Amino acid sequence: MSNLMLRERAEALPVPVRRDEFPIADRRPADVEMARVLKATPLRMAADPPSGAITYWEHGALHDVIEPMAEHVVMVYPAGFQRLERRTGKSVAVGTARPGVVTVIPAGSTSRWDIHEPMKVIQLYLPRATLLRVSGDADKVAPGDLLERTAHPDSMTSRLLMSAADFLDGREPLDALFRQQLIDLLATRLLAAHVSSSAIFQPAAGGLSPTGLRRAIQRLRSANEADVSLAALASDAGLSRFHFCRAFKESTGLSPHAWLRQHQLERAMKMLRETDESVVSIAAALGYASQSAFAAAFRRLTNETPCNWRRRAR
Repeated sequence: MSNLMLRERAEALPVPVRRDEFPIADRRPADVEMARVLKATPLRMAADPPSGAITYWEHGALHDVIEPMAEHVVMVYPAGFQRLERRTGKSVAVGTARPGVVTVIPAGSTSRWDIHEPMKVIQLYLPRATLLRVSGDADKVAPGDLLERTAHPDSMTSRLLMSAADFLDGREPLDALFRQQLIDLLATRLLAAHVSSSAIFQPAAGGLSPTGLRRAIQRLRSANEADVSLAALASDAGLSRFHFCRAFKESTGLSPHAWLRQHQLERAMKMLRETDESVVSIAAALGYASQSAFAAAFRRLTNETPCNWRRRAR
């Protein structure tokens, strides 16, 4: 490439903007900016305010500048191999989007992106407040700057975020609780591996008190009638969300989401085996919005439809 062509390309690149120089109030919500840049709408999206949101996109080639956003954006890639080029001023980062890598766009940063082929991507929009809350819950000092990453190897974050894909359409308490736990876990992972001064998280000692465990289980058992958010469960126990999740698992051997999933599966199996209630009625009794939502959740856990399982179990 000639010197003239290189000079023309460099002049077309965005001028670097320091994150603290771009007013927070003027930053766009991540979902709005991504819709503008990707020229698409997400295939699926689930928001759990104020924790964050997760989206699944399919988009075409991209040659544009991503403007400063209000939230941190974390991206993973469920399939394929695709070259990514990220430019900030004269700094150029090149990587390959594939399963097992992660891209991080810190809140307030701006850069030019070039992606030459259509691709699929799962994105987490993480408010700065969530990262600060998780850091504070873990009794850690305020985190350093979140690092820019471009197709950076991180199989743990990749697996965690990709696991959310099956729960983006769910509106049931089980799905919401899973996403809340997942977002907190991803925030913990970012603090441990993707900030300028990484935090070390030590396991919490001890489980819940007998009273605290009883209250948590009562709330989880009333999932279709009560608020089963992590905030409500932790408040009952007088703990932060971070310490509640660790203490609950210490007491039961399961995360709150896994405990609720097991409880709902046992209730569903008991009703299918011992009653003649229709699948529609069972779905409603368990708090699902529809028969199809219940059937999809049941199949994820058993690899069978409710009707097939009932026939086999009787």
